[in-house]
Amino acid sequence: MKALREGFTTGSCAAAAALACCLWQRDGACPERVSIVVPEGRTYAPEIVAHEDGRCGVIKDSGDDPDITGGMEIIAAVDLSEEEGGISFRAGEGVGVVTQPGLKIPVGEAAINPVPRRMIEDAVRSVFGPRAACVTVSIPGGEEVAKKTFNPRLGIEGGLSVLGTSGIVRPMSEEALKDSLVEELKMRLAQGHTHLIYTFGNQGEEAMRALFPGLPIVQVSNEIGFMLDAAAELGAARVLLGGHPGKLAKVAAGVMQTHSHTADGRREAIVTQLALMAAPLGLIEAVYAGNTTDAAIAAIRAAGFDAVWDRLAEAAQRYCSLRVRGKMRIDVAFVDGQGRLLGRYDEAACAKREVLSCGENH
Repeated sequence: MKALREGFTTGSCAAAAALACCLWQRDGACPERVSIVVPEGRTYAPEIVAHEDGRCGVIKDSGDDPDITGGMEIIAAVDLSEEEGGISFRAGEGVGVVTQPGLKIPVGEAAINPVPRRMIEDAVRSVFGPRAACVTVSIPGGEEVAKKTFNPRLGIEGGLSVLGTSGIVRPMSEEALKDSLVEELKMRLAQGHTHLIYTFGNQGEEAMRALFPGLPIVQVSNEIGFMLDAAAELGAARVLLGGHPGKLAKVAAGVMQTHSHTADGRREAIVTQLALMAAPLGLIEAVYAGNTTDAAIAAIRAAGFDAVWDRLAEAAQRYCSLRVRGKMRIDVAFVDGQGRLLGRYDEAACAKREVLSCGENH
């Protein structure tokens, strides 16, 4: 199987562009190429596009991933202060602004996520130390492209988000992706691991590794149903499925391919379980009207209905168990954006409680 080529995120591009701006201001000439180390530890050394006004750009290379932003130019401008201080961020052309609460970035701020902000700050600090600066990131054409994303539904207006947690874009193209996922699963099983953790991406993997150390983790992207089928067919004994409600609540609604283009059902799954708990109508309406599952988490916690996540974990477990026809044990864990456990369903523990309960009835 041909290995798919990986690329670099918009966050990596923005950080490299910001570094080039700083070097241009310090040295008096725009560098043809710069080098940064992305969070995953790899070196990124893109060519720099120089603009007459002192801005610097990087053309995004998404590798073999069908990324909607592949080939777009990510441009940075760095306005330095003579004083020491923090790094602030501004949305330029084609970069969105957060207009509603519940995201990782406060309302009114440029939609530049925390990890890209740290990468950009590190780039500026590497040249100008503690000096304060304002970094403006632009993506020409981004406002139009953003209409094809979920940004409008998330309350991000005016353009795209600057994203990335590892700095790397991993190919997510369909059959080749599925082949790659199965190859990793086969490798884990061949190593003697019959108990596995399935999660959706980097953040989920980090959270599950901290909460459940020692179990091998397979990232399944959006292909949860396909990968459950593969695990059952290849003889896995147990899968612990864990992740953020942004993906996992879809599984609790019976969705087995969680890409936003395929299906949703997050709000519906959450409000159904809240209704079954006799939650106040105001809470149900607030969760249903919310834009993000992070906002739902906060509202549910404030209302004292955190037990809903256990119920959702049980619902997800039942759909997954039906998917594999009971051929292996499946457990489910919901985690929040900070990696904290929200709710869990442990099949073996629940089965034991049911047996004890039946014994007491006799």
